[in-house]
Amino acid sequence: MFCTPGAAWEKGQVENQVGLVRRRFFTPRPKAKDLAELNRWLRDQCVAWAMGRRHPSIPGKTVWEVFEQEREHLIKVGRPFDGYSEENARVSSYSLVSFDRNRYSVECTQVGKTVQIKAYADHVVIVSQGQVVGRHQRYFGRDKMIFDPWHYLTVLERKPGALRNGAPFMDWELPRPLERVKSYLKRFSDWDRQFMSILAAVPSHGLEAVAAACREALAQKAVSQEIILNILHRSQDQDDHPRLELPGHLILKHEPVADCGRYDLLRLEARHDA
Repeated sequence: MFCTPGAAWEKGQVENQVGLVRRRFFTPRPKAKDLAELNRWLRDQCVAWAMGRRHPSIPGKTVWEVFEQEREHLIKVGRPFDGYSEENARVSSYSLVSFDRNRYSVECTQVGKTVQIKAYADHVVIVSQGQVVGRHQRYFGRDKMIFDPWHYLTVLERKPGALRNGAPFMDWELPRPLERVKSYLKRFSDWDRQFMSILAAVPSHGLEAVAAACREALAQKAVSQEIILNILHRSQDQDDHPRLELPGHLILKHEPVADCGRYDLLRLEARHDA
């Protein structure tokens, strides 16, 4: 619902329309599994109502027919409306911020700092000095802690034992190759330290590259921290060296062929010469 800038007398009309929509489409209250499904349902309801409703000032036409004629003259929206509410919060010693009776994790480098919480209809974004330091699906219950385990990676580097029973890591969903490597390493007493060394490579190499290195190590049946990191660094070195394009006069016209039988020919020629 919109009103004209500087036209405060339209406010009451807009509020009446909000109430009308609430009574028409939200009574009784609809149920949906998520906001996207609710929006699709609401759009279908609005279109159906407009198609069956006579226009109040143009005889012989429905609201939808008039809208279709008007549509081509409307100005297209340049970008989606960025609608959110914002408030400040202080990051606790456990790298959590409180919002709407729940707590959400942020990067542990923000402990003790004041951040901005942008609350959207279905997700929450935490920003510090213009940089996003946390993003979560919004939870509408209460007294729940929502973690992103990657926010605590630097803590794990100092305390790898937290992998065993730390709250942020209890239900950590990792790519399958990493999960298999984790299960394999658990046969060793220092598995948490080894696995932490592998996870520490994610910020610099990327999750997909680390998962690919784990997959290769599993295929070779040689799983350890040293082997996986070696595979990762070796593949990174290969990617860092671009392929050189040779000038035309240096390209061989006849590619060399590996043929060990030529040595036998040389031996025969040497015998004949002797």
